[in-house]
Amino acid sequence: MTTPPTTTGPAGGIRLGLRANLAQFTLLVAVNALVGGMLGQERTVLPLLADQTFHLDGYTSALTYILAFGATKAVTNFFAGTLSDRYGRKPVLVAGWLIALPVPAMLAWGPSWGWIVAANVLLGVNQGLTWSTTVIMKIDLAGPERRGLAMGFNEAAGYVAVAATAMATGAIAGHYGLRPAPFLLGAAYIVLALGLSTLAVRETRDHARLEATRHPAPDNPDHHGELTTRQIAWLTSARDKALSAASQAGLVNNLNDALAWGIFPLLFAAHGLSITQIGILAALYPAVWGAGQMLTGWWSDHIGRKHLITTGMLIQAAAIALVAAGTTFGTWAVAQILLGAGTAMVYPTLLATIGDVAHPAWRARAVGVYRLWRDGGFAIGALLAGILADAYGLTTAIWAIAALTAASGLLVAVRMYETHPRA
Repeated sequence: MTTPPTTTGPAGGIRLGLRANLAQFTLLVAVNALVGGMLGQERTVLPLLADQTFHLDGYTSALTYILAFGATKAVTNFFAGTLSDRYGRKPVLVAGWLIALPVPAMLAWGPSWGWIVAANVLLGVNQGLTWSTTVIMKIDLAGPERRGLAMGFNEAAGYVAVAATAMATGAIAGHYGLRPAPFLLGAAYIVLALGLSTLAVRETRDHARLEATRHPAPDNPDHHGELTTRQIAWLTSARDKALSAASQAGLVNNLNDALAWGIFPLLFAAHGLSITQIGILAALYPAVWGAGQMLTGWWSDHIGRKHLITTGMLIQAAAIALVAAGTTFGTWAVAQILLGAGTAMVYPTLLATIGDVAHPAWRARAVGVYRLWRDGGFAIGALLAGILADAYGLTTAIWAIAALTAASGLLVAVRMYETHPRA
């Protein structure tokens, strides 16, 4: 693979491109792995904690932590883009890690379910600020030619860490119990990430400013560089066909993730699987998702975004249907691998689509609006899956989400236009 030539700016020798910014880019990949690890500490343990430690009645009640996390993260994503444009990327990143400091202790020793929900509110703010900022910073550094590859590395780091931590905390819980041991790993992640973000990460806002000076005049007059936040929100949510199609697909994608996070472990436990087996299944999906993104992000730079997103959504729908139809560990393992593969096709490609269309002057805010919709899927997924599971059972809830995912993929096929200039 060849790396495009770098672009040198007049101020401070700022250059665009992965090769020119390799050290900072690699550091941000590592930081985002720690962001993902914070999410991974909950994937196996919290659904079982709700059931076995706090004895919550009803799936909707048990999924309140995902609702709290998703709603908070979605709103924080929106403000992360605006704040990073106003104050810079690095201060927002550091603030996100400071907010996470109490989370592991609240999860490990919280005396009531309210403490767990409150911890997930803080975790949502942490994830919204830190993950959004690492996305924005990598887009800043990479420049336009390798945006898909950059997003592939970013999301791969985060979700491989989700998988590894989910498996690790499942194994720890199997040996030492559901609390407090699994959450000590999250405490170590915070200390390391806060140190790296404070001492080693450098500001990237000037990279976006450099790209803006060289950005060609947009074909669409709606996409010029001087837009208000309200105009950007409307353009990303509804007016622009590619941006709005990406936003709805992102929402449904994370609605699926809420299902996998909150409902799948309960289904597996109901069929007699052990905590260790549930941990393996909980890790398989984000492991394939995470590792696959290094390929799919690069792939989208060569074949375009639209068809990869459409295909990925339809594969996710088939995988979720297989979970609903299955009853054994082997069947569910295949379904989790397929779900991870479909998500890998979609996740970095959606972010690259936003980067393709949005002008550098307002790209960070467009990313924030997209991630508002996308991570709102956690909250909607928790509510929808919980209500359906309480009313009709786990299997019916899973079938319904499979149908919704297929419809989302077809909507992308009909509405989205191709955004990558090569394609």
